[in-house]
Formats: sequence, structure tokens, C-alpha cells
Amino acid sequence: MITCGPRGQRVLRTRIARALTGVLGDDPEMRWSEFEQQEGRLAEHGRGLLGDPGVVLVVTIRGDGAPRLSPVEPLFWNGDLWLSMGWGTRKAADLSRDARILVHSIVTTRNGTGGEYKLRGTAIAEPDRHVHEQYAEVVAARLGWEPEPGRFHLFRVDVADVTYIRWDDATNDQYVTRWPEGSEFVRRGTSATSLGDREPIHELLA
Repeated sequence: MITCGPRGQRVLRTRIARALTGVLGDDPEMRWSEFEQQEGRLAEHGRGLLGDPGVVLVVTIRGDGAPRLSPVEPLFWNGDLWLSMGWGTRKAADLSRDARILVHSIVTTRNGTGGEYKLRGTAIAEPDRHVHEQYAEVVAARLGWEPEPGRFHLFRVDVADVTYIRWDDATNDQYVTRWPEGSEFVRRGTSATSLGDREPIHELLA
């Protein structure tokens, strides 16, 4: 008999539920609110690193299979991570063809102490005009500009995989958290350009 801890049981329940509804692929994807409920501390870092700067870097897949990197404005709203894109833009066309997406926090310093947050998942297109109108109202209230409903693409991001990395500037130690792999470790800096073996730690995962 296979046993697992509370976190493993939650992931297993998610997999079973999504398998029963026919929406489970290779990854246990979930909406942001589900992820936040399951991994509160890791999600809190994501809200800060992805949401606070007002822009993220998004990787989509072009028609020729090459990656396309674009800055996009994120919004945490109604329990989801939303991305809006200009009407008819290339990145929106990419997602209509292949919904896989990578969302990466911006990094503005070289020392990495602020950390970087990488989220892989699926961009779910939202066609409902009423949702677009609500989204536009929220953006106008929070961010001070007014999107025109019907003239932008709106995507909800479902979460499949998260990696959070930060560095200790004094020691060059690298701290890593990965979900749903469920691993956390530190690699001690052995020189300015090299790291030691993984040492397990427990900081962010439930």
C-alpha cells in the first residue's frame, strides 16, 4: 500500500477529481485559488513577485515552434490570475493555437535576492463579454486605465508547475522551491560561479 503525507493526499485528491471530470492532462493543473488554498506561502510569494510590479514576462509558442517572449500586465482577481492582451496580437494568436504558457516575474537586479517566480500552465481564453466588462471595471479602479471590452483578449492562467528561486547575496547560496514536485533545497555557494549539492530545507511548502 502506498502512503503519503497531507500535501500528497491533497494533490492526489486533485488528480482524482480532475480525472473524473476529464480535465486532467499530464499535470495536476488547478486554478490560482486552488493553488493558493493548497500552498499559501508559495502562492503569497507569487502574488508579490508577479502582481506587484504590474508586468510579467510571458512565453508563448509561435507557429514555427519557437518561443515568443512578451511583457504582459497581470491581474489577480476573483481567485484567478488573469492576463489581458491587445486585440489581434501575436501572443494572443499563439495561445489560441497552443495554450501552454510560462509566466515569469521580472528581475531588475543582478544579485537575485528578491527572488524569481516561474509559473507554467495553461491559458484559458475567456470569451464572456460580461466578464470582460467586469475585468475592465476592476482595471480602471485599480490601475487607472480603461480597457475597451470586446477589444482585448482575456486569459485565465491555470497552474501546472511553479518554481521559486532566490539567492543569498552574501554567501551565493541558492534556495529553490518546486511544486508540485514538492521539493525544497539549498545549494551552498562554493565559489562565485559554482554551487554545492542539494541540502533539503522546509520553508514554503505546506
